[in-house]
Amino acid sequence: MSLRHRLAAAVVPPAEDDGGEPLSARGWRATVVGMHVISAALWALAVVSVLSAEVVDVGERGPVLAVLGALALSYAFAGGPALDGGHRWRALVHLVVVVVSFGLIGALAPGLLFLLFLAYPQVWFVVQGTRTGVFWTVLLAIASAVGPLTDAGAGESTLEVLRESIISLVFSLALGLWISHVLRQSAERASLIAELERTRAELAGLHHAQGMVAERERLAREVHDTLAQGYTSIVVLAQTAAAALPPGSAGSAERLALIEEVARENLAEARAMVAAFSSVALDSATLVEALERLVDRFGRETGLTTRLDTAALGDGGTELSRSEEIVLLRGAQEALANVRRHAAATAVVLRIGRVGTGESAQVSVHVEDDGVGFDPASAPGVGLAGLRDRAEEVGGAVDVVSAPGEGTRVTVRVPAR
Repeated sequence: MSLRHRLAAAVVPPAEDDGGEPLSARGWRATVVGMHVISAALWALAVVSVLSAEVVDVGERGPVLAVLGALALSYAFAGGPALDGGHRWRALVHLVVVVVSFGLIGALAPGLLFLLFLAYPQVWFVVQGTRTGVFWTVLLAIASAVGPLTDAGAGESTLEVLRESIISLVFSLALGLWISHVLRQSAERASLIAELERTRAELAGLHHAQGMVAERERLAREVHDTLAQGYTSIVVLAQTAAAALPPGSAGSAERLALIEEVARENLAEARAMVAAFSSVALDSATLVEALERLVDRFGRETGLTTRLDTAALGDGGTELSRSEEIVLLRGAQEALANVRRHAAATAVVLRIGRVGTGESAQVSVHVEDDGVGFDPASAPGVGLAGLRDRAEEVGGAVDVVSAPGEGTRVTVRVPAR
């Protein structure tokens, strides 16, 4: 740093504190209000002293009152606002006015130098910086001592003035350094509290996400152990009962067949729910491997032409967290389930790709069919709404493009590292 910059840093108050707000909003406001009250009280006492001719002759009242007026105006429009921080040039203007005013007070009315007990703390509260505070404190002490030293006689009077000025300066520096230390500690404490609050919010978000995953897996186990097993039993019982029917029981056979069909449909729904809630498919496989198994099973179950396209993924892989991979897998499962139930398609293509670089990079899964299509605005679907919520939890999104007679494309995107 050059000499010019060092001098500027010592003279001009810093733009802001290091580490944030020095005190809580209520504590700092109470401190500022207290400074305003004390300033007003001491200024009023000085005016009364001047008017009563206790500290100045009648002929010098005008100039002294003018100096006190300049101090009041400077504090009202520059010093007071500078106490809240962020007004470095107002602080500089007020400090200049204070130094000049006390130089004049020391020359015209030394009896008013008791106002230094107000001026010194003001310097430190306005600048809120150690080096700058020391500079202006020393400058204020010198300016206020020039007048008394000039008017003092030889010997004891001069020494007495010097002694009083030095004692006042030392006391003010000690007080100012203590104020600066307290403000710095308060700012560091405020930064630490803010960091702790951010960490607590992040931990709360992680606990919430973990709780949701655990609850989904618990629901998956419950559905698998209760509903799915019950529907399987109904299918078996219906088949056994149909096999035991005597010849000519067409009506009963038809009803048993209907029971079996309904049970199978609900069993498929229960299994789809288990697949959507649990993360078993990723336990011992990569995302691409899980998608390959999903596409292969879907093709065998439905008889549709299905394929997985990974050309757009490149050599970088997915580089996703477990929760992000689960979102993409669940998106593919939900889209294929909708194809099975509603699309009446003949072919399905599932694509996984990576686009962008750095912070804007994304990995997406597209499921596209050539089915009947639909209007997404009029039929948003509960499954897709839940998928959107899940994607938003990891900073992703879901897009659905479809129209009647034009097939459907569902895209699930998550941010990539």
